[in-house]
Amino acid sequence: MSSNPGQQTGSERGINTSAPQQGHGFGTAPVFLASISTILGAILFLRFGYAVANVGLWGSLMVIMLGHLVTIPTVLAVSEIATNRRVAGGGAYYIVSRSFGESIGGTIGVALYISQAISVAFYIVAFAEAFKPVYEFLATMYEWQLDLRVISLPATILMIILMLTKGAGVGVRVLWAVCILLAASIAAFLLGDAPYQLAEGQPPEEVRSVGINLTAVVQNPDSFGTVFAICFPAFTGMIAGLGLSGDLENPRRSIPLGTISATLVGMVVYVIVAIKLAQSASPEALAEDQFIMSKIALWGPSIYIGLGAAALSSALGSIMVAPRTLQMLGRDNVLPIPKLNRLMGMGVRETQEPIYATLVSGIIAIVFVAIGELDFIAQILTMFFMVTYGALCAVSFLEHFASNPSYRPTFHSRWYVSLVGTVMCGVLMIQISALYAFISIVLMAIVYLGLRRGHRGQRDLAAIFQGAMFQLTRWLQTTLQKSRVISSEGGWRPSIVAVTRFGERRLGHFDLLRWICHRHGFGHFIRLFHGDYSFSGEIQARLKVDGLIKRTEVSRAGVFVDSLISPTFQLALAQILQMPGISGLPNNCILLEFDRENSDEIDEVVQGSQLAANSLFNVLILRSTGYRFGYKSSIHVWVTEDSLTNAPMMLLLAYIIVGHPDWKRAEIRLFVCSDSRDAEREANKLSTLMQEGRLPISMQNVTSVSYDSKEALEEEVSHRSEQADLTVVGLTAENLVSDNLAQTLRSYKGANDVLFVHSIEQISID
Repeated sequence: MSSNPGQQTGSERGINTSAPQQGHGFGTAPVFLASISTILGAILFLRFGYAVANVGLWGSLMVIMLGHLVTIPTVLAVSEIATNRRVAGGGAYYIVSRSFGESIGGTIGVALYISQAISVAFYIVAFAEAFKPVYEFLATMYEWQLDLRVISLPATILMIILMLTKGAGVGVRVLWAVCILLAASIAAFLLGDAPYQLAEGQPPEEVRSVGINLTAVVQNPDSFGTVFAICFPAFTGMIAGLGLSGDLENPRRSIPLGTISATLVGMVVYVIVAIKLAQSASPEALAEDQFIMSKIALWGPSIYIGLGAAALSSALGSIMVAPRTLQMLGRDNVLPIPKLNRLMGMGVRETQEPIYATLVSGIIAIVFVAIGELDFIAQILTMFFMVTYGALCAVSFLEHFASNPSYRPTFHSRWYVSLVGTVMCGVLMIQISALYAFISIVLMAIVYLGLRRGHRGQRDLAAIFQGAMFQLTRWLQTTLQKSRVISSEGGWRPSIVAVTRFGERRLGHFDLLRWICHRHGFGHFIRLFHGDYSFSGEIQARLKVDGLIKRTEVSRAGVFVDSLISPTFQLALAQILQMPGISGLPNNCILLEFDRENSDEIDEVVQGSQLAANSLFNVLILRSTGYRFGYKSSIHVWVTEDSLTNAPMMLLLAYIIVGHPDWKRAEIRLFVCSDSRDAEREANKLSTLMQEGRLPISMQNVTSVSYDSKEALEEEVSHRSEQADLTVVGLTAENLVSDNLAQTLRSYKGANDVLFVHSIEQISID
């Protein structure tokens, strides 16, 4: 992709920057004509009888309804977005790129342009089908077996020459003429009343339906999904008129009015035609002859004329729209070659006609007309159209959901309508062909990655979802607060605030926090800075916190990192205890840390833990060592009679930690300590608790320990947990008295990293 898109000026790209942005200054009519002529195309004349024959009138109406569950939300989304900002040339691509950014918009624009360019070939081939009576006459009279390309190739070349020499102005005048022929052809069919017979002399009652049968179908009909896949492209022309956006005098008025009216008129026409087909012929007759409409119409040749007019008008609409999409892609430096961007972005004359873009589009169309067989490509193109429509609906939905104040359209859709359109696009893509849907998405992903590399620093997917995520987070937090869920009713989960003064120098309790918050909890890691608050101080604090944020990215920690400036640790902790939980639920735990070799830190931890406990917070204190959790293969949990109330939290925290991938090979060992002869009975109680709570602790890993003094207990811990990677012990309310707590935190010298736990809450493991 272009390496320096922002360094090219308009003159360097060959663009007349002083040229009027309105181009031809068209009104609403060309938008309507380009859209309706594409909607009422070849499928209406060639394949809708097949649809009625295979799924019945009721099924055909369902096809129309499902198709418009995509098209109507799309046109509403387009209309809304078009009235929010100035719309220049490029149509749907311009709208998407200015809403999604050039990386995503360019990806969709490339797919849309290819679809539009190859669509010219499809419509020209359908135009050649309209000369079928001529082919049959020549085959009968002169035995000439003519190829369709005898008509399609010259017609393509003539149309390209017309666009290159006369521009879009003459194209719109031709659109008027062919749309009049199209309307006359459809009217001739609707006014026809002659029943169609399969063979001369066959009784009409064997061919014509009696009244209207909603469910009559042929024997062994094609599935609904197959019929829908064949007929859906008929509804994809509703945004064809968007390609003229740069040539409209008032796009904010013409785009909504033209596209919506064309979509509604097209829907009504398809419903009426389906009813007329079901009324006028049997399913067998409809399936036998793709030109059955000519047998029903007042004047049969009018159907061939209408088919030719519809195909030609669709081709004209595509050959006017595709070059303008390519021109805007070039002006936005989306194409991979800078010189190609300049060439495609150039326009000539005052109307900025995209001559070079038209020439390239014409060459693509000629190549595919020459190939002739386009069934495989047709399904891929349908996917690209569907992706475009889904993206347009997604833009509207995300803008609604994000409630961005800068999004102020004068035409308003509804967020749920856009959401329906987005979902339906995805569902129908899979319904039509899961393989082709996958191929389309992979190709677009490749284009997107290439564009993102060439347009660094511009808006991308992260920026798009930022507003939506903000609204979702706000809604979740307010909903959780209003619900006032009691933790015991929904199951306890840790919501921890960890406090440090050492930043990246000591990350033991940062690691502990990310392990606990990997799946089951919420973590808020705060770095304290000593001093009085100032704005410059806050800037410096946030710069230092960036290192911790990078740490969360590298370790994939689900932890929120923040900073706080305060003159004292006590004051800082008082502020932290009043902070709302980042998960929407209140914080329930405070995690403090000190180094075993630095006794000066203990006084600060003691003061903080007492303040937290008095504020009804669970207290977690990590005593760090240079061992840094060793091989993360074993956790020893020590429960005494005095700390029995802490046991559920201690066991639950151990269970949560071993659930992290870093501890995937770890085992939990439980030591039940008692200074009486009933140590075995206490161990059995906890074993039952673990079994009922489904904790992954083997009965073989539960050990009863008897002791007769604190010294004996400490000796047991030092001996049995000397190789443990993490030792978990309980703190009683008596331990929280200043002198006792400091002494307790210095105990268990034989153990490595120790987590002291004091539970305020009554936690149930069931």
